[in-house]
Amino acid sequence: MNDPLGLENQVCFALVTAARNVVSIYRPVLEPLGLTHPQYLVMLALWERAPRSLGGLAAELAMEPATLSPLVKRLEGQGRVVRSRRAEDERVLDIDLTDEGRALRQDALGVPGAVMARVGVDETDLIALRDGLAPFAAAPRG
Repeated sequence: MNDPLGLENQVCFALVTAARNVVSIYRPVLEPLGLTHPQYLVMLALWERAPRSLGGLAAELAMEPATLSPLVKRLEGQGRVVRSRRAEDERVLDIDLTDEGRALRQDALGVPGAVMARVGVDETDLIALRDGLAPFAAAPRG
């Protein structure tokens, strides 16, 4: 590293560029499923556990509920999720998968492999990358 302030030497620049490119890498893979990248993230979380409250889902996805809400509404319009108020506390909005949303998981099983093929990495490389990003993905410190 010659210049500590050189743009090409900045991890922040590499991460921002990579994050922007991730969406374009996923777009053609997710398009046949009728999902955008943010919708895919919502579905991944719901395939792990559903139903979930909108607030809980937003926290797990590191999103604001106001940002997540329109995504969930679009997924509901596609027939993949259903929103409902909790009977015991109507302030809580629960998000659950429909049968169609659950079935979509089977089609999505090919997404990771297709993404790895587009980027030219294998599972070991992808795991190393994910694990290497963990300190940056953790909650900010002081």
